[in-house]
Amino acid sequence: MNDPYKVLGVSPDASDDEIKKAYRALARKYHPDKYRDSDLADLASEKMKEVNAAYEEIKQMRENGSSSHSSGGSYSSSGSSGSPRYAEIRRQINRGNIGQAHTLLNNIPVNDRNAEWNFLMGNVALRQGAYVDAQHYFDIACSMDPYNREYSAAQQQLRNRANGYGGGYQTTGGGGCSGCDVCSGLLCADCCCECCGGDLIRCC
Repeated sequence: MNDPYKVLGVSPDASDDEIKKAYRALARKYHPDKYRDSDLADLASEKMKEVNAAYEEIKQMRENGSSSHSSGGSYSSSGSSGSPRYAEIRRQINRGNIGQAHTLLNNIPVNDRNAEWNFLMGNVALRQGAYVDAQHYFDIACSMDPYNREYSAAQQQLRNRANGYGGGYQTTGGGGCSGCDVCSGLLCADCCCECCGGDLIRCC
């Protein structure tokens, strides 16, 4: 299926109300009753099915707190916890404002740093090239919320990249990095960037 957000003509950052409004507008536009005696009846019916499927997919993704869908890697800016401050951090990450996202995360009191804080900090660390730190934060997020598929997917993707390209990431100061380390790091960063709605390597 096509990107459900593109089908509805909205951004992945759109609010639930904006998505509902876009869906209703398209439903009115392509409703079969409007084309009952028209040569476009079949085309309108197919389009209506596509719009309905896209709307249902977005609703399901947001209800499950999922970060991905069948054709891409954007996640809802509302965040899996529904926290406005985490939603803003997700938006900053989506836009590539990693420094701003890092600052916002650091401003959250230590006692309020939950699983989502660690997940988002892991994504920030990943964008900054700190792969060991990213894995550390993802591990904490998963230990705090072991049933969250968004967190476990990021954790597993990073581990798979590490195991598939040289058996793991080294911390800095360990004798430099090889060309393979650089490539594996870029591939891993691209993988998790897609979790946050970005795309570091356009061809992957």
